[in-house]
Formats: sequence, C-alpha cells, structure tokens
Amino acid sequence: MTIDHTEAEKRRYFRNLMLPEVGAAGQKRFQAAGAAVVGAGGIGSAALYYLAAAGVGRVAIIDGDAVELSNLQRQILHGVRDLGKPKADSAREALLALNPHLGVQALNVRVHKGNILEILHGYDIILDASDNFETRLLLGDYCWKARTPLVSAAAAGFHGLLLVMAPGPGNPCYRCLLPQPPAPAPEEGILGAVAGVMGCLQAVEALKLILGRKSELTRRLLAYDGLKGRFQSLARPQRPDCPLCGEKTQ
Repeated sequence: MTIDHTEAEKRRYFRNLMLPEVGAAGQKRFQAAGAAVVGAGGIGSAALYYLAAAGVGRVAIIDGDAVELSNLQRQILHGVRDLGKPKADSAREALLALNPHLGVQALNVRVHKGNILEILHGYDIILDASDNFETRLLLGDYCWKARTPLVSAAAAGFHGLLLVMAPGPGNPCYRCLLPQPPAPAPEEGILGAVAGVMGCLQAVEALKLILGRKSELTRRLLAYDGLKGRFQSLARPQRPDCPLCGEKTQ
C-alpha cells in the first residue's frame, strides 16, 4: 500500500520517517492514533510535548487544576502568563503552538468513577501522569477492563518509576503491583528534571505501543535513581490471587 505525506509533513517528521521502525506507515499510525493523558503536570508536560512532536493525531489532556507559580519549576508546558489558567487549557495552547495540525481536547476535570468511561472511551492508549494513587488505581482498573494499554509514570525526589500495563493473558494488572492505595504520605519535593525524564520515557513507551511493538515493561517495573544515574529493571509478576486479573477472575 502506498502512503503519501504532504511535503510539509515530510519535512516536519523527516527524522521519524528515516527510522526503519517508523517510516511512512508508522508515521501514519501516529497520526491516526488517539492518546489520553491524565495529568498535565511535570510528567505529563514532557509526555504531552513529545506525543505532539511525534504527530499523534488526537490528544486528550485531562487535568482539573489551575497553573500555580510553584508548578513552573517542573511543569514545562506552562509559563508565567498562564498563572491561574486551567492546566488543560494552558497545555492545549502550548501543544498547538508546537504542532497546529493536531486534534487536541482539553478537559478541565478530575477523573472519577462517574466520568471515566465518558472521558477515556475511544482512545487507543492512556498515559497516567497523575499525582495520587486513587487515580492510578482507577485508571488501571478501567484500562484492564476496557483492554486499553496504560503507560504509568511516577516521580518524587530524585526517583521515578515506569510501567506498562497491557491487558492480556499472563500480563499483570496495576493491582498486582499495588492492590490498594497506600496510607497518605507527607508531601515531597521533586527535582523538576526527574519528572521530565519520566515523562520522556513514558512517551517513548506509548509511541512504541502505537507502532504495534511490544514493550519489555509489560511485566517489569523500571526504576530510575537520578542521584546515582542508574536505571533498574525489576520483575513485576502477575499475582494469582489478584482480585482484578487473578486466576479466580479468568
């Protein structure tokens, strides 16, 4: 099948098209895909920027918060001019300034049980860049039941975690790692660049899945230590007694 790109698209995505793993067919997959990103903060800023730069055709930004001065240390989608503005709106403006050919939807809401189906239905992949465990588990449950891939990233201090949940036989769900939300912890500081690292890694995994490639992180957890400059890949097995994906639910 012959796939044609406009001359402007060929120039914009030239470095993508050069990659044998992407090429013209892969670029069309990017442009036909829909990705929903929950959270437009530090991690979400980097992930959203690179999804937009790659040419992912439909992007949803879901965030119910407004831009505050303390956000600007790490949330690079936003600037001083955006203070007080809903983060989803600010992020949408930044993405369209980078790539005006995208379809970007800004949703100034928090995801909860009552709206998650309406908000996330129809997207090919979900990126969890949220900042609380209740939302992470909710997204994990929804994606497992909807058979939608989830890429989840987290960061605090100098450390980050990344995983991919690909619903299917033998693959663990999010509750295999975290059955219930942990007890609330004191608010932590974070080096802004660490959030950026995790958001970039999150975008890489999402783009690979859009291309139809498998991720090594469907059964592993990637841990990043910014102080030591090290990555560690940890086994993430399926729990036979998991209430969501365990043996009794099959």
